[in-house]
Amino acid sequence: MDDKTIAPTVTLSLKDRFDPAEVKQLHDGLRGYNEQFTRPYDMRELMVTARGDDGTLLGGLTGWTNWEWLYVDYLWTHDSQRRSGLGSRLLKAAEEEGLRRGCKWSRLYTYDFQAPGFYRKQGYEVWAEMEGYPPGHTQIWFRKTLA
Repeated sequence: MDDKTIAPTVTLSLKDRFDPAEVKQLHDGLRGYNEQFTRPYDMRELMVTARGDDGTLLGGLTGWTNWEWLYVDYLWTHDSQRRSGLGSRLLKAAEEEGLRRGCKWSRLYTYDFQAPGFYRKQGYEVWAEMEGYPPGHTQIWFRKTLA
């Protein structure tokens, strides 16, 4: 008999939708591994919204904070609010909350057809670019020192 350990049969499955329970298990597994080498996660979601007098959603920002970083995931303003200063107000509110949570930096990405000029005006600097994503365009990663 061979001394090698024989791995059990492994079955892969491919899905086109997330299973929330499996996603949690994957995230918890990776988090447990990572925390052997880092300090514990302090991940907290963050959301800032802007509404008109009638309750209409005019813009918003979603993201999270973790390990002294604010990550801005989505920032959107309604067409009627573009160039009104609302995007700056949403971003500033998120950055201020990030500072309250102990963040020293912020990071995000945008595309060349979205808002790279806007983020530069907000003090963000490019740290990476990925050409061809989406096809014919460039994804641009920005970072900013908050503290």
